[in-house]
Amino acid sequence: MPATPAGAMPLSDETARRQLRRAVVASTIGTTIEWYDFFLYSTVTGLIFAKLYFPESNPLVGTLQAFLIYAVGFVARPVGAAIFGHYGDRIGRKAALIVTLLLMGLATFAVGFVPTYATIGIWGAIALTVLRFIQGVGVGGEWGGSVLMSMEWARTNEHRGFVASWPQFGVPAGLFLANLAVLAMSEISGSSFVTWGWRVPFFLSIALVAIGLYIRLNILETPVFARLLAERRIEKAPTLEVLRRQPKDILLSAFVRMAEQAPFYLYTAFIFTYGVTTLGVSRDLLLTAVLAAAVVEFGTIPLFGHLSDRIGRRKMYMIGAAAVGIFGFLYFAMVDTKNPVLIFAAIVLSLVPHAMVYGPQAALIAESFTGRLRYSGASLGYQLASVIAGGPAPLIATALFAYYHSGYAIAGYIFVCAVVSLVSAWWMVDYTNKDISREYDDPHAMGDGGHARPAA
Repeated sequence: MPATPAGAMPLSDETARRQLRRAVVASTIGTTIEWYDFFLYSTVTGLIFAKLYFPESNPLVGTLQAFLIYAVGFVARPVGAAIFGHYGDRIGRKAALIVTLLLMGLATFAVGFVPTYATIGIWGAIALTVLRFIQGVGVGGEWGGSVLMSMEWARTNEHRGFVASWPQFGVPAGLFLANLAVLAMSEISGSSFVTWGWRVPFFLSIALVAIGLYIRLNILETPVFARLLAERRIEKAPTLEVLRRQPKDILLSAFVRMAEQAPFYLYTAFIFTYGVTTLGVSRDLLLTAVLAAAVVEFGTIPLFGHLSDRIGRRKMYMIGAAAVGIFGFLYFAMVDTKNPVLIFAAIVLSLVPHAMVYGPQAALIAESFTGRLRYSGASLGYQLASVIAGGPAPLIATALFAYYHSGYAIAGYIFVCAVVSLVSAWWMVDYTNKDISREYDDPHAMGDGGHARPAA
């Protein structure tokens, strides 16, 4: 029988399987909607926000200003991680996930109404900044809950990497939908895309929120959290407690994402600015290529999550980080040819190394934290990377290109990020196939070659 809370009626195998399916579907669809919202902003920023909200700046400065607002969403993500990590460990994964969905969706819907500089001056950019911050808070609390909702319903230790990878599937799915919406409106509205067409995809997010809310209201709390409630092991201040007990795990979780976060936003957001303004290729070519890359990741993310169950989470991650570091140079060698076929191929292939780290990443990070602190610890570590990697990446890339006038300088930045992740992954604990349903005896207990181990 699957593990159940102390004193509770054991779940039948069929009931447990049904709840696992529901949890995975709810988490995947929910993260798809939230990442649609987040990537929609990213895509439009690279295409037109500099023109609409900073028209008096020269193109380079305007791009930097637009990406500064874009970066605000990443700064806000650790704030969301702290807030929703606290409540996710206090009142449950499900309740926190419902609130994050509403917060993210309503903020995205509101972006569609923000007037441009021509109408209200700098107040348009200020409104975008506030809404982007709210978006960041929402997505900051989303990831941890979605991963735990799936992973903590896993019926065996041997498939946890695969199960936890499905909420990660929401990233390429959200990326696909966001780029599809922008591409469709670009075709429909034509020259009017800059004036009103870009707003429509933001308005559509409200319908997606309604769908996601309906699904999330019909799932049960995870067995791990139910057990914590039954055993009265809920912490009063889980965020503070995990900072006190597992600061090293939080920092390693953040640095291990460098190889995934920075390149991903260069390949899916910065490329629109670089491709249109520097390479002179069409907006639609870039949108179509990113769409195709997202489709490739539909299969590769769960594939590499599954492989991490077979060869070990850390080993899979380190192989992926090495591939990311090498591919950056090949990527810019291909796109800088200005050949549409090679540009398309480079963009599509770019998300394969990304999937090699992103597939096993959810389980690798979430498993590092004991159950009663898992939402807080995993969320803080995961979202801290948005401040040091994801948010600054387009800004750093823009500055590097402005100084060196070469894409290889950006590839060098990707390589450095990959090295940081390799070293961080080596230092992380590998909990592949170990029991994480019970509280860990001591996060700093030594075993397994110098690594912490969960209780037997």
